[in-house]
Amino acid sequence: MVSANSLSGRLEDPARDAGYVDPPPRKGFFTDTSVCIGCKACEVACKEWNAVPEDGIDLLGMSYDNTGGLGADSWRAVAFIEQSRPVGNQTAPFASAATGHSAEQLQQDTVAAGIDVFDEASRLGTGVPGGQPLADVAADATGGCGSGGGCGCGTQASATTRASGTAEQGEQFLGMPGMLAPAALPDRDGRQSMRWLMMSNVCKHCTHAACLDVCPTGSLFRTEFGTVVVQEDICNGCGYCVSACPYGVIDKREVDGRAWKCTLCYDRLGEGDTPACAKACPTESIQYGDLDELRERAENRRQQLHDVGVTEARLYGHDPDDGVGGDGAFFLLLDEPEVYGLPPDPVVTTRDLPSMYKHMAVAAGAMVLGVVAAAVGRR
Repeated sequence: MVSANSLSGRLEDPARDAGYVDPPPRKGFFTDTSVCIGCKACEVACKEWNAVPEDGIDLLGMSYDNTGGLGADSWRAVAFIEQSRPVGNQTAPFASAATGHSAEQLQQDTVAAGIDVFDEASRLGTGVPGGQPLADVAADATGGCGSGGGCGCGTQASATTRASGTAEQGEQFLGMPGMLAPAALPDRDGRQSMRWLMMSNVCKHCTHAACLDVCPTGSLFRTEFGTVVVQEDICNGCGYCVSACPYGVIDKREVDGRAWKCTLCYDRLGEGDTPACAKACPTESIQYGDLDELRERAENRRQQLHDVGVTEARLYGHDPDDGVGGDGAFFLLLDEPEVYGLPPDPVVTTRDLPSMYKHMAVAAGAMVLGVVAAAVGRR
């Protein structure tokens, strides 16, 4: 039986609404992107535990990300978003602090010196005998780009060639990326800087899950923890769930045509264990626990960031009164949702089904009456 608020609106306990008599507290994820370092340990842990096949080890030509987004073979996907930001530390708590050299200048110095970064990497740091920071090596060197590994030239050159800045005949610049973040355009004061926004994206395990509502086989079901899981052995590959998801999360696997997505490690939850991605996260950017507690923790973190001047920090997917009734996996973001590829105001796609059925019934009734009236008129 479909209850009055099954398709939209506030729903305090989706597991109980699904028929569980005495379910445990709802579980979920809180992902704090402000401490994500982009290590992708969550991606690896998810694939290893759930036996998710590899989805292509390719560089996409857009930043350092090689995943691109969520899919049937990527249940966790770490986004790398590069942003050009003015430097100078003009806002609290860093007002008037020294900025140092820009990332662009450091990269230019490194390339101009023709430094072999692979050779230098073996002795980076002042703690290594004879070692020094690569920035100091680049600053002390002179000359233009030779053919060392730092600029990605095709062959090695002698130290004399690298120092003089001349390239041997036949050498070619291959355009390989440097060792630093992509450089930003200078601001009006000639200063340059770059920041990376990183976010480990995942299925939102919506309170009102359209994918579950439209599944004709019962392959998708609501667990006692309030999460949404796909039973791949029941999935018939119809794809209704793919088009129903407002976040574009669920996807069909090419090799078998069935739908797959994050299960929030349902098998681990049943044993009282933490999901693999949260277990592997070294910075605790991904936090797992009771959803009510996570929401309180997230609000405290948002306020903490605002107190130190990071006023762009905001929560996404935490509100039980939003278009999907709140997400079981929500985020703290440092910019607008659109920057991360998230819809700004997601709405469960089955919300209007009851009114649509009513209008269809009215239209069908009117058509029947019209047919009857036409038949009577002919007599």
